[in-house]
Amino acid sequence: MTFEPARVPAFLALFHASGPCIRQQPGCRHLELWQDADQPNVYCTFSHWDDAAALNAYRRSVLFGEVWPATKRLFAAPATAFSSLLAAG
Repeated sequence: MTFEPARVPAFLALFHASGPCIRQQPGCRHLELWQDADQPNVYCTFSHWDDAAALNAYRRSVLFGEVWPATKRLFAAPATAFSSLLAAG
């Protein structure tokens, strides 16, 4: 997520306020916030969910409906979201 530099403090406040609630969502096993080493206004969340159904349930929750729009208002560019699996081998 790329934020307007002046809006980073607002994003951090939002994340730190909502992070504990996200971590308590059914199926959420882990949530971290990572900052780009070269671009201090670029962040990503790294989370572990029990399965896609748990993640999708969170995405349909009231909490997500509050947090995501508030986060999007702070963006300088559209966000990219993706899910990953541990590579075999």
